[in-house]
Amino acid sequence: MARKKVVTRKIGRNAETGRFTSVEAARKQPKTHIVETLHTHRS
Repeated sequence: MARKKVVTRKIGRNAETGRFTSVEAARKQPKTHIVETLHTHRS
């Protein structure tokens, strides 16, 4: 059996409201935003 590949994506999130934002906006405003890494399995 072949192993599943783990694909990672980065997303930005507003820490106050929980809404998704762009990664660029999250990196520019580190006090109120977080850059998260999502791991997904691709078969």
